[in-house]
Amino acid sequence: MSERVIAPKSRGFLFLDSHPGGCRQLVEQMWRAVPDPAPDRGEEPVALVIGSSAGYGLAATIAGLARVGIRGIGVCFEKAPARRTGTAGWYRTVATARLAQQHGRDMVFLNGDAFSDTMKEQVADLLADRFGGRLDYLIYSVAAPRRTDPDTGTVYASVLKPVGSPLTTKTLVFDAHGAPEVKEVTTAPAEGDDIEQTVAVMGGTDWERWITFLADRSLLADGFTTAALSYIGSPLTAAIYRQGTIGAAKGHLEATARTLDERLGKTLGGRAVTSANAAAVTQSSTAIPGIALYVGLLRGVLGDAMVAPIGQLVELWNQPTGARPLNLDDEGRVRLDTWELDPAVQHAVAERWSTATTGTITELADLDWFSDEVRRLHGFSVPGVDYTAAVETDVPWPTPTTFPRLADEQRRPGAQRLHSA
Repeated sequence: MSERVIAPKSRGFLFLDSHPGGCRQLVEQMWRAVPDPAPDRGEEPVALVIGSSAGYGLAATIAGLARVGIRGIGVCFEKAPARRTGTAGWYRTVATARLAQQHGRDMVFLNGDAFSDTMKEQVADLLADRFGGRLDYLIYSVAAPRRTDPDTGTVYASVLKPVGSPLTTKTLVFDAHGAPEVKEVTTAPAEGDDIEQTVAVMGGTDWERWITFLADRSLLADGFTTAALSYIGSPLTAAIYRQGTIGAAKGHLEATARTLDERLGKTLGGRAVTSANAAAVTQSSTAIPGIALYVGLLRGVLGDAMVAPIGQLVELWNQPTGARPLNLDDEGRVRLDTWELDPAVQHAVAERWSTATTGTITELADLDWFSDEVRRLHGFSVPGVDYTAAVETDVPWPTPTTFPRLADEQRRPGAQRLHSA
């Protein structure tokens, strides 16, 4: 046993430990926020979620399980408990696996490098042996600092840089006592092969490799649909995001979607799309200069009208499963960000951005909400959790042995198999 009281200790937005009980409660709250399942229409669809333990990928996993009744595989890369606690994604995955089991969903979680062919082999073998040799849906939600090319062994590293010239922008930081400060930071522009390296990590190369790998094993079902989760963002953050190195990678991801869509349409009657999700506090977004300030101001403008990731991903599942028509923009993207990019909302946020200083920020942004959201990423500030009580930190990974395959009579009765619109 390794029970102990866990206090939140952080360096800026980086927390040294995570709280298992808080992570579990957060996952349960997300599950309860999902609307009741759509009417049953046959056998459950088989889904693969790559990047299933955090952010939009976690929301996609929970929304798929609770709303659609998917079964299948989640892939993520998390650190086990040792001297410190496990990562928050470790505990969120454990909680998600338990809820899936309790609700009769056959969901297996694999921990490892999604970029590797070794992981692709594991997934393919599981699909063949456990899930009838077919895959209906693949959700791709990967944010990573580096990627090793399985063919060459070359290691690529992604960077967060503007393109063309240095960028000076406002950003939000908190001092050692938690007091907010608005300051200006300057980021040097991309140089050398920074753009190519970032595209190699965060573009569509690995997504396409997954599709090709599984197609070569004849594992893609008729009507197979895949979505890569993405973000466009505000003009206020465009220079560091959409027009920067990450934006180049997102452009490559969208070009890959168009190529895959044509290919899947011809071979399987399937679809490939990108999903333009809206702003949220995630572990990756807090590292981008200006994003924390922008999201805090956005919350100050919209309050509870902001749509949480779980609500966004419920809507994403509604579209390819046919519960609602597939609504694409001219670039072939599912747009879940229209509420954020509404001109009136962006105008209000821009006005606040222009006057935001250390002295005014508490009036303009919802910093209590933002701080709590950052803490909740690590299992803290979750309502209903007693943080003075000791909690078990040495929680095992939910292996297929831990949660054995469900017999047909144990699975959700009348579960559905849905096809792309």
